[in-house]
Amino acid sequence: MRNLNSPKFKQADEYAKEKTLVEDYLLDNIDGLQTIAEHSDQSTQQFVTKQAESIAEFIDELVRCVKPGLTKAMFEKKLKIAIAAQLERRSLTKQESRKTEAEMFIRVKSLLPWLRPASFSTFSTTNEKHIYPCFLELINFVAELVVRPLKDQKPASLDEQPKRLVRSYELTDVKPDNSESGRRVDLALKCDAIYYETGDNAEYDEDSFQISEACLKENNEWSDKRPNYPRIFAIVEVKPNSSYANMEKGFAQLVEYSKDVYRNQHNRHFIWGLVSGGSEVKVCILGPNFLLASKFMDVTSTAGRLELIRFLVNWSFCELPKLGYDPTIRYSYKHECFAIDMVNSNEPMPTQTTYYLREVVVIAERVFGRHTRCFVVGEKPPSLDEDSDNSGDILIKDAWPEVSGSAEDDMRDEAKLLKRVSDGLAGHSEFEGMYPKFLGGGRMQIQNSHGDSVDNTTRTILGEAVWAQLGDLPLRAHMRIAMSGVGEPLESVQSIYELVVVIYDVMRCHMGILKHCHILHRDISEANILVRRDNTGVHGVLIDFDYSIDITDEGYAVRTEGAGTRPFTSINNLEDNSTKRTALDDWESIIYILCWLGTFGWNRATQPSGSVSKMAIASWDDYDEMTNAEAKRRDIHSSRNFTGITKEFNPKIAGIRRLAKVIEGLRAVLIDSHNDPDMRGAIFDKNIIPEESDTDDFLED
Repeated sequence: MRNLNSPKFKQADEYAKEKTLVEDYLLDNIDGLQTIAEHSDQSTQQFVTKQAESIAEFIDELVRCVKPGLTKAMFEKKLKIAIAAQLERRSLTKQESRKTEAEMFIRVKSLLPWLRPASFSTFSTTNEKHIYPCFLELINFVAELVVRPLKDQKPASLDEQPKRLVRSYELTDVKPDNSESGRRVDLALKCDAIYYETGDNAEYDEDSFQISEACLKENNEWSDKRPNYPRIFAIVEVKPNSSYANMEKGFAQLVEYSKDVYRNQHNRHFIWGLVSGGSEVKVCILGPNFLLASKFMDVTSTAGRLELIRFLVNWSFCELPKLGYDPTIRYSYKHECFAIDMVNSNEPMPTQTTYYLREVVVIAERVFGRHTRCFVVGEKPPSLDEDSDNSGDILIKDAWPEVSGSAEDDMRDEAKLLKRVSDGLAGHSEFEGMYPKFLGGGRMQIQNSHGDSVDNTTRTILGEAVWAQLGDLPLRAHMRIAMSGVGEPLESVQSIYELVVVIYDVMRCHMGILKHCHILHRDISEANILVRRDNTGVHGVLIDFDYSIDITDEGYAVRTEGAGTRPFTSINNLEDNSTKRTALDDWESIIYILCWLGTFGWNRATQPSGSVSKMAIASWDDYDEMTNAEAKRRDIHSSRNFTGITKEFNPKIAGIRRLAKVIEGLRAVLIDSHNDPDMRGAIFDKNIIPEESDTDDFLED
């Protein structure tokens, strides 16, 4: 909606925001981060660990070939002997061995300067571009050895075969394809699938996470040389040294680039990344509410190299969820579409339903938060659905909300709340079509190391050893809900009149839900207001109950965590004060929404053409919550102050002055008369909200 015209201003603002996010979410020097990527089967992981150790020992042997005083010829001879001896111990034919030996010799010569910089006069860790090829070759060297185990370490079963090869794209310091930010990344890693002859024709490939919506578009084939966000597994940022400023900048860049990963990969739960400061490397994991970083791994030391190699090898063998991918969203080769599993965990006997993707309507654009995604789906694959054009009326919402304890005890479970709304309003025809109807869903589950199904939470992802180091980090759970009766985005309204009617419907439904279901919404925002059209006209639909609370629950008023969407959040929630939360907080949000839309518009046709960065309303989106709250308190305190907001409404929108009068009247009712019980409910007065017959008068300025 916002139109910050200066690209220079936009870039500076984005970088400042990412640094603030790093300050808020970074938990540094975490022990045992590599355990997150360990295989769940203990026996298999023991095999994987031996693989990593044997690869590290080989590289140690190569590093020992670098000695002072050796001529170039002697150095290269020692390298070739060491490589040949090592390959002799691995499962290769003579022809393969000769070819691999030649390739490895070139690769090793490229990576050794980083591992032994003092012995290479032309190499400098203070020049990050010198590190790019070394890091790339180390990663690809490990990948080559993962599929060539020692003869005495041959896998005993298919479980001990690597599932994928973690490699680096060939091009470094480039802008990946499908990038919205347009920024260059230093290195990017991908996962190349390995196919084994198993004698079956599985409908789903275990590593079909590589296939994304963007990859499947016609004539859109991706290069193995240039990184592309639909396939990037991890991002690597390289800095000349490991100073605090450099590492902070590297973390901030990871955060920024990860947004493009989430935009393109709709089945991504968390993202791995690496930041190198000279010869010291940290591995990072970015999740819904955390940025965890390992301790430094010094690649010039034996211990540091082993730790880094353990990560690379673990990623090659571990199960799909440990890479950060969701195995319940996968590509069906049989039906040529994506399949999405739904677990109805709120039933006495949980059941599973599979839906088939029609369209992705909401993507996860933020690195931290609920990672909300929405998919329009059908009960049949499009290829088998004779009425597929009209069958995509089911919406799946996929998110990672904060939860309290088990699903049975969680009063904030959106699936339970939405079911209560559906049941509670079922007999009230006046609200028909103004809210989504619950079809099923709840917390998604995942198998633990014992093969038991458990809730998929941030705690199960990270494991107990890592989780114990995170203090009071709020728990988040993977939630997926199917619903019907949704509509179009708010941007589809065609006039000020339609906008006001939609808002009127939404808040009438809001009050009905509060009265009949005892549920307070708490996140009234433009994204949570939809538009529905039928033969009677335009209507509003209120969606998204994942911040909602049961007002009959004792102590609900103090549950203020992250409630609301920043430009529209009430002052109470921004200040996180002890004031009891009521419907007035949600009505306050309506004031902010209407002001926001009156200023910035709701679609391309209503957006302002001039600069908006210096408008008073811009401070309502300030990242600092107290600054945001102070600005709002100032602007709505009096009618005089408030006109400073409404006078900046976009004059090219037809009927904009009448909208200003509606909002000013709403502010007066809620703010100036908030202590008068007789004034409450005056918002429904037709003098403020016009009847349809008053449309012509309404549009007059």
